[in-house]
Amino acid sequence: MTLPHSSRLREFALDGVRGGAVLALAVVLLGLAALGEAPRLALRWDRAALAGGEAWRLVSGHFVHLDLGHAALNVLGMVLVWMLFARAFSARQWLLIVGAGIAAIDAGLWFVNAGLDWYVGASGVLHAAMAAGIVRRMIGRDLLAWGLGVAGAAKLLYEHFSGAMPLMGSGALVVTDAHLYGALAGMICGVALRDRAQGVAGG
Repeated sequence: MTLPHSSRLREFALDGVRGGAVLALAVVLLGLAALGEAPRLALRWDRAALAGGEAWRLVSGHFVHLDLGHAALNVLGMVLVWMLFARAFSARQWLLIVGAGIAAIDAGLWFVNAGLDWYVGASGVLHAAMAAGIVRRMIGRDLLAWGLGVAGAAKLLYEHFSGAMPLMGSGALVVTDAHLYGALAGMICGVALRDRAQGVAGG
């Protein structure tokens, strides 16, 4: 069963809380990128700095980017997630999804990608948000979500075996494993939160 037409249209409706949060986050991401290398070096996920006790980098590393173009791509992805899935979860649930995505990516990079020295970007967290929304809608038998799920799985498989997708800026520097870690966390959240996400309009 797919979402009724009116319900699907509401997914694209402006929402004060979520819309404001997306706008504010976009300003932060683009602003930090525009400031250049200094904030990137100070805030990036950095193995040596983390080992030295700079724990804030576990979070801040997901807010800085390689350059302004990299940040703009992630902002566009964030807007797409908002347009498709903003009302799938409450504001608190979205915070939980983002937190779970960050935690999964940090753990994966630290323990699995042990040779990785540093990482920047919001794309892993975006994969968590997208995966959570897709799974939530798949549970609701939304055909569009099933199509997005197949496309998303194909993307992750391509990245696993072939590296960054074509046309990605600075492709050689893209840590595609972060996408996988984020997506896995998002899928778990999409299942775990399914019973509490019905009828959410505010938050």
